[in-house]
Amino acid sequence: MFAVASPKRLLAFAAVVACAAMTPSASQAACCYFSAKNADILQPAQKVFITWNPDEKIETFTVQPKFEGNALDFGMVIPTPSQPKLSEMPRDFFKHLAIYSIMKQRQFPNSELLPRIYNRRETLGEFARDANKASRENEDAPAKKSTVVVLEAGVVGSLDYKIIEATRADDLFKWLSDNKYHYSGDAGTLNFYVQKKWLFTVMKIDTAQMKRNKDGTFDGEVTPTRFRFATEKMIYPLKITQISVREKTEALFYVQAPFKCDLEGDNSYQYTWVPMLQAASGCMPSGIPGKGGDWLAAFKGGIPPLMQRAQLLNFSFIAGQRPAPNAKGHIPTTMEWARKLSKEDVSILTGKAPYSQTVPNVDEGFSRADLKDPQRAEAIYKVIRARLAKSQKEHPLGYLVRHAPAEDVKNLQQLAGHLSESWFITKFRKIFCRDEMNDDLSIVPARYNGAEDNSEYEELFPVSPP
Repeated sequence: MFAVASPKRLLAFAAVVACAAMTPSASQAACCYFSAKNADILQPAQKVFITWNPDEKIETFTVQPKFEGNALDFGMVIPTPSQPKLSEMPRDFFKHLAIYSIMKQRQFPNSELLPRIYNRRETLGEFARDANKASRENEDAPAKKSTVVVLEAGVVGSLDYKIIEATRADDLFKWLSDNKYHYSGDAGTLNFYVQKKWLFTVMKIDTAQMKRNKDGTFDGEVTPTRFRFATEKMIYPLKITQISVREKTEALFYVQAPFKCDLEGDNSYQYTWVPMLQAASGCMPSGIPGKGGDWLAAFKGGIPPLMQRAQLLNFSFIAGQRPAPNAKGHIPTTMEWARKLSKEDVSILTGKAPYSQTVPNVDEGFSRADLKDPQRAEAIYKVIRARLAKSQKEHPLGYLVRHAPAEDVKNLQQLAGHLSESWFITKFRKIFCRDEMNDDLSIVPARYNGAEDNSEYEELFPVSPP
């Protein structure tokens, strides 16, 4: 995905890579932007949702970049290994995914009326908070005949698109020029995809549909579009984004597959996941939820070499903190949510299952005014203690709670049909430096020497980063 520009309308084509919200600092204000004469395009945020069916060899990915700049209009060019089928997705699709994957926290019933000496769960809660605090401290020749073929043209949502085939990079450059586009990117990067016989989808975007700032620049997100195509393996076109990056770009992935997924090689999130599991096992007496302990046991023989490699890469885990860059500026990938979807998980989308557990109010029906009479107060205390005991018996580890506005929870129904029961969704974040983008991104099963990582992560640990 690369940048092109029209001399008349100052078009810029933004390279597409899935990114999470990132605000460039003053020292790197040019990060993720394109210059077309006096027109700038900035990509402060992009996200992607990938679904991979290994039996059918079909991949779909949905992208929604956020753009800022002063171009009159612009667009995206997205390479794929085969001709894609395009379809429009709900505009707030990624907002719904974010709401769906909000992390849960354990909470216990707490009485505001019961004398503190009897409030055992509150005391345990204070102990847990203290434990958490302690843990956190712890080369082209002229072509005679153009090889460019427009395979398809149409509209998806509000976006015009063309799917283009070319067997020579210089032919593609000429086609862009003949169609009033000037490409100012790196020819070698474009040729990388031409040589692989990939196709290019060009999508035009009208910034008149976006919000304008006081200085005349625009700010907004385009309607997410889904690409469905055949491919031998799950892959994401990362290299072409390199031409739009001065220093680094941040990517947020949601990957759905029959198994848990990871990035390949040194991009793996195991450099942060395994040490976080180890740290959590030392401060969670009831055990690590989500089969984290099972993964540590299965991965036991691989932990020493993993940590040795992490040391060579200068990747370190510090409880309660986001990973810091090493001397090269490289930052390890972090897994932010992972879950094999159950029937109940999918039922949340239709409102047939609750979005969150509810902590009972053990003081319900009573007030401090009721405690003025000592005899009545003792009777009330007895009821509250019985309620606490019942809660302790039914939920000895507390209640898994998360919060979102009721309307946002209701709108999760727009995810119905896109999330599959018994399939894994793995959410992970990676900040790519420019020198880490020399090839496309391979997404692989989360395995090691035959051991499969089935661990889930939907509950915050005492050592989890913010």
